[in-house]
Amino acid sequence: MPITYRQWGTDLDANARQQMESACQLPVSVAAALMPDAHVGYGLPIGGVLATDNAVIPYAVGVDIACRVKLTVLDLPTDWLRRRETDLIRAIEAETRFGIGSEFKHHRTHPVMDADWSVSPVTQRFRDKAAAQLGTSGSGNHFVEFGEFAVEDKQLGLAPGTYLALLSHSGSRGTGAQVCDYYSRLARAKHQDLPKALSYLAWLDLDSDEGREYWAAMELMGQYASANHHLIHKHLARHLGAGVLLDIENHHNFAWQERHGGRDLVVHRKGATPAGAGVLGVIPGSMASPTFVARGKGNADSLNSASHGAGRVMSRHKAKESFNWRMAKPYLEERGVKLISAGLDEVPMVYKNIEAVMAAQTDLVEPLARFFPRLVKMAPAGEQAED
Repeated sequence: MPITYRQWGTDLDANARQQMESACQLPVSVAAALMPDAHVGYGLPIGGVLATDNAVIPYAVGVDIACRVKLTVLDLPTDWLRRRETDLIRAIEAETRFGIGSEFKHHRTHPVMDADWSVSPVTQRFRDKAAAQLGTSGSGNHFVEFGEFAVEDKQLGLAPGTYLALLSHSGSRGTGAQVCDYYSRLARAKHQDLPKALSYLAWLDLDSDEGREYWAAMELMGQYASANHHLIHKHLARHLGAGVLLDIENHHNFAWQERHGGRDLVVHRKGATPAGAGVLGVIPGSMASPTFVARGKGNADSLNSASHGAGRVMSRHKAKESFNWRMAKPYLEERGVKLISAGLDEVPMVYKNIEAVMAAQTDLVEPLARFFPRLVKMAPAGEQAED
């Protein structure tokens, strides 16, 4: 019999709910939840949380394995956002790269490249590509932003006030996508009897060689994605001569081995973030709305999870049909946002209201502070999304 799932939010897309219901039909499914930012994805919806018994589902992790958000508070005055705007923009342009296939001519260095990349034939094959893309940001909804970080109390260890902060969102780049593709094809080949609607939810047993390989590759991609953010923030801070007052990061598009309801389970969070009791997370809105730093409440019904952002209200194709820059630019100007580059499919109007999303998950997280974007860099228009 299919399991049931708990839903947060009331305006969730019917197709996303159908995808969640399909995931609940899998014989390995044990528990599930749907976050308030939910929308359609491949296999599991974005915002879907699925716990399974000794099985990992590549497409329930996602294409951009270990995609994450990192916020760094810098010891620079906030008036740099106006007075030194050109310097901040030049720093972004110099210290990371955007777009599919983007890489550094002179490779960045990080201990992650000394890890064992032979854990999977995919990671072994794409190690050199990963080395070239280390410290880059990718395309789609990936970004690097400078903005104002508003702190109202001392819970984060900072005095109340407004700070200049750096925010980034990206993942494991092309290598992560290759890992997903390879192991998803292996999983579908093992479960050819699955109905078409469930084919992208094919799983690998963790007791199998393929399952152990995928898990090791996924873990490596988690380390790699974290290294990308570490380098972006390190080099930007160094470029500006800035010190770091606070670092916070969390990731989504991953699977964790956790204990819930007295059972050891594999918890997939696709476009959802860990929100265990006391766990800090970063939940972005859009290029013109706040990002929240929040603390998890450890709600068992959500499998200790929360949304990973605002969530889209329309597809990229629909966004390009519905909007133009004449509509978007005044909207950004009114909110004090300078856009360095982005595709039309990332304008703020394609996202849900982040305030409403946060209001729908008050039993999952407690907001502690807000980041307001002021300088936003994304992949230029025309780039294919890789998220």
